[in-house]
Amino acid sequence: MSTASTSSLLPAQGPVPGFHAVVPAGGAGTRLWPLSRAGHPKFLHDLTGSGRTLLQATVDRLVPLVGDDGVLVVTGHRHADAVAAQVPALLDGPDGAPRRLLAEPSPRDSMAAIGLAAAVLLERHGEDVVLGSFAADHVISGTEAFERAVREAVVAARAGYVVTVGIRATGPSTAFGYVRSGEPLGLADAPSARHVRGFTEKPDEETATAYLATGEYRWNAGMFVVRARVLLDHLAAQIPTLAAGLSEIAAAWDGPDRDAVLERVWPTLTRIAIDHAIAEPVAAAGGVAVVPGDFTWDDVGDFESLGGLLTSPTLGDDTTVLRVDAPDALVVASGGRTVTVVGLADAVVVDTPDAVLVTTRAHAQSVKSAVDGWRERGRDDLL
Repeated sequence: MSTASTSSLLPAQGPVPGFHAVVPAGGAGTRLWPLSRAGHPKFLHDLTGSGRTLLQATVDRLVPLVGDDGVLVVTGHRHADAVAAQVPALLDGPDGAPRRLLAEPSPRDSMAAIGLAAAVLLERHGEDVVLGSFAADHVISGTEAFERAVREAVVAARAGYVVTVGIRATGPSTAFGYVRSGEPLGLADAPSARHVRGFTEKPDEETATAYLATGEYRWNAGMFVVRARVLLDHLAAQIPTLAAGLSEIAAAWDGPDRDAVLERVWPTLTRIAIDHAIAEPVAAAGGVAVVPGDFTWDDVGDFESLGGLLTSPTLGDDTTVLRVDAPDALVVASGGRTVTVVGLADAVVVDTPDAVLVTTRAHAQSVKSAVDGWRERGRDDLL
């Protein structure tokens, strides 16, 4: 790593040369059940009423930074067709092959997904390729601030750092992890980039309040920018078998042996999040940097969060919804029925063709327990 002042000559606008965006598209969004299901998770939904799904909006946001052919999506086999239908530009290989759509045989957590993309990009583009990982199911507004943060992150990544984007906290949330910033890196083209002093998992409210009072902490949104070679070298030092397995798969990815190698190697890969595999241990060794993300960000983690993003308290057909003395009641109407809410402030009603959820905004984080309950009853058809 270099901490000397450098000039990357990055363009102020337009695609960043040698930079590729990786979009991990996984998870079931269980706190948004029954709208989000394992077979049709939240990133495939238009949750904001914008006319674009969360996945499509993510790709739209990244194309100006990486160009029309610079986005690569990693998703599960069961979602690959839906992802391709929503983002057909990913099918840019010979005869419409999904060259920029990497389908995982089974979930192995974020390190395997991002590491696979890094290894494939390294095979295709060489040692200097830089990747940025951006979740498919987040909502971001403030295009200029987002692009500025990513461009600075690329500069720091080219100096050898694993770089995360720290989100400006709007309050002492206990739903997110926190990243603590330290001294400036001293990079001329990344003036706001700083060393990371550590990561903290979701703290209690008192601890989060104390963090924010210092001015050193930001939310950890799980956005990482890094040279592919640096990421894989760190992984080889931390979990060598995982790094070796991903490299073996990537070497076969664009050839005839892909399926055979995947079938043999993928099930053996360590299942671990990138935060635990790379971010935390590398930060302890001084190899992680943070750039501030002063844009509006939401991970749409539950119905309380979703309600705050909507301009109308109804998602779906508003002509079938009636509220009477029900302030701030959120109704998701996709079941084709008439929904009436009377005298229930802060209610949440989600109507789908085969399941109905009734809760309150205050209990939004507990919706996952309903999914667990139906799973225990063997109702996998609802999940």
